[in-house]
Amino acid sequence: MSATRIMVVDDELIIRESLAGWLQRDGHDVVTAESGEAALEKLTTAHFDILLVDIKMEGMSGLDLLKIVNARGLDTAVVMITAYGSIATAIEAMKRGAVEYLLKPFDPEALGLLIDKIISRQEQEKETAYLRDEVEQRTRFESMIGQSRAMQTVFDLINDVAPTDSTVLITGETGTGKGLAAKAIHTCSRRCRGPFVAVNCGAIPEHLMESELFGHQKGAFTDARETKKGRLELADGGTLFLDEIGEISMRMQIDLLRVLEDRVFYRVGGTQPLEADFRVVAATNSDLKAAIAQGTFREDLFYRLNVISLVMPALRERKEDIPLLCDHFLRRFSQEINKPTQKISRPAMDEMMLYDWPGNIRELENAIERAVVVGKTVQVMPEDLPLACIPEHGHPSDHTLKSVERHHIRQVLVDNDWNISNSARILGIDRSTLYSKIKRYDLQGPS
Repeated sequence: MSATRIMVVDDELIIRESLAGWLQRDGHDVVTAESGEAALEKLTTAHFDILLVDIKMEGMSGLDLLKIVNARGLDTAVVMITAYGSIATAIEAMKRGAVEYLLKPFDPEALGLLIDKIISRQEQEKETAYLRDEVEQRTRFESMIGQSRAMQTVFDLINDVAPTDSTVLITGETGTGKGLAAKAIHTCSRRCRGPFVAVNCGAIPEHLMESELFGHQKGAFTDARETKKGRLELADGGTLFLDEIGEISMRMQIDLLRVLEDRVFYRVGGTQPLEADFRVVAATNSDLKAAIAQGTFREDLFYRLNVISLVMPALRERKEDIPLLCDHFLRRFSQEINKPTQKISRPAMDEMMLYDWPGNIRELENAIERAVVVGKTVQVMPEDLPLACIPEHGHPSDHTLKSVERHHIRQVLVDNDWNISNSARILGIDRSTLYSKIKRYDLQGPS
């Protein structure tokens, strides 16, 4: 177990050195600060388990520092240092979030017991958080995360179809996790020990697609210096994932349909028929029915692929999953980049909950990575997020959806004399959501 990190904040040198010495002898990692301002500087670059803060200091007082620590949401236990005559102030500080107070003059033994008590409490909280994480694991399916009803429906369908060999067509917007769903189907299937071979149909040029899928014989064309197996052969015994299936040419659609019907194919330049046993999972962000109507996608291939239909919901349709996803990405990037980012501030989370995420999970992942990289504190703040994530607070034209919502909310508030509870009930949202929208649209009540 790593040493407990403690910061002693006091404007008297002798007190700082005495406390630091006793705590270091007990094996703790101790840092000192001569003022509240100095302590705040250290808190922006490092995490501390415990702060020992003198209530009365020149400049920023201990209570002021406590207020800022609470406002930042730092996961730090604050102990107030006070003289006997200021016990009432210390008790007031505990009401504001301090965990304990320490009386001058100091008793080293009492100090040690107090620190041990706080450490024990923090360990219990960590254990509770661990149990909470265990519960959270139930909201994770393979590498997908979601507690929303929409995602639970996706998880249930994957569980139902995975043990079969039925072809699955996964649809959804870009960035919704179609590839993760395909991999989950493979992992939960009888073919899980076989290969998972992915083909990005939109990334392979048309003149190379035939060779990529079917392979080629040596000498079949100018650059064919050796015989090469195609993706169909490589997928034997496993799963063939055809991503962005709507991008393949009409000629390749005919060839692919023939393979899906009889599982027999020829390498380019080859005369020997080959067979492969693979399951097909396809994905697209295109409207294939519209493509059929436009004559760019074969109807018979569509029905061959669309045996089981799996629709991945957009992130704006499952916003209750955003905190879970944010926490997952925050932990991952904090470890990868080795920065002590601990949590997402409430203002930043409010902004992310209000944003519609047109790029879906991929855009959210990129936003959190950027926030961890550029963030200056142990919390993700709104200004750390990409500009596209932060809603504009200006006055859009009267015909925009944002403008309509702003005016409607304001009118309901005015009609109800700015009674938040009544207004939220009429709008069909909870009070916290209404408060977020009032803040987002900069709505001003009666003064």
